[in-house]
Amino acid sequence: MIEKNSIRILPLGGLGEIGKNMTVMEIGGDLAIVDAGVMFPEEDMPGVDLVIPDITYLVENASRVKGIFLTHGHEDHIGGVPYVLRHLNVPVYGTKLTLALLRVMLNEHGLERNTDLREIKAGDRTQVGKIDVEFIHVNHSIADVVALAFHTSLGAIVHCSDFKFDQTPYDGKVADLHAFASLGHQGVLCLLSDSTNAERPGYTASEKTVGETFRNIFSKSEGRILVATFASNIHRVQQIFDAAAREGRYVSVTGRSMIRVVEVAHEIGYLNIPDGLLV
Repeated sequence: MIEKNSIRILPLGGLGEIGKNMTVMEIGGDLAIVDAGVMFPEEDMPGVDLVIPDITYLVENASRVKGIFLTHGHEDHIGGVPYVLRHLNVPVYGTKLTLALLRVMLNEHGLERNTDLREIKAGDRTQVGKIDVEFIHVNHSIADVVALAFHTSLGAIVHCSDFKFDQTPYDGKVADLHAFASLGHQGVLCLLSDSTNAERPGYTASEKTVGETFRNIFSKSEGRILVATFASNIHRVQQIFDAAAREGRYVSVTGRSMIRVVEVAHEIGYLNIPDGLLV
């Protein structure tokens, strides 16, 4: 018999490795999946295209799974969702950009029409069964990122997702430190925090400093400029578009992922592309 206040945290991937992030919150017998990512195979995995977490426990307890809660749209956090949904018919919660990127994947797998996607915004709070979760805005190298606070009778379980503290983000939306402070006052039972590069001293530079560099390079360079960046970093892509438009240049987007993200972000209003900029 499951105790009313029982809590278990089950990491199924993403700890001690880069990729296939998935954590299960078990609260009073109900299960909440946090992210479902993929990981690229190691050198000793010939013939393997992607690695996903082992979801045997979830399949065996499918009736107790209340939903998948996504923190952001990077593939190491959402790339495994289509594979999970083949076995679990549960709603998926995420921000606008996260769900827009996920829809492309679901469409490729023929799952979009049959998936219950529920859009949330930072600041929202929702309850499904015994799962009571609050969504808190944080900054990262992709837009629309949220940390999750699972409220329980024993205190909050805070899952920070991937994050960086940027006091001058491109979109002007700083991390909601007030929400974290409020949780601290209420009482936090457990903090699950991103630790990538935590052993390095110093701070990550603000995304706006990259835009200043772009402006300098675009104004002084006479020939063609090649820029390589992660496709999902739409704020950086926007700054490239801004610098090019300011100098009367044209932009050609290449790469399957880059083209897909630009199209999706522009369609939902997260990228501003001046007429005639793209060739």
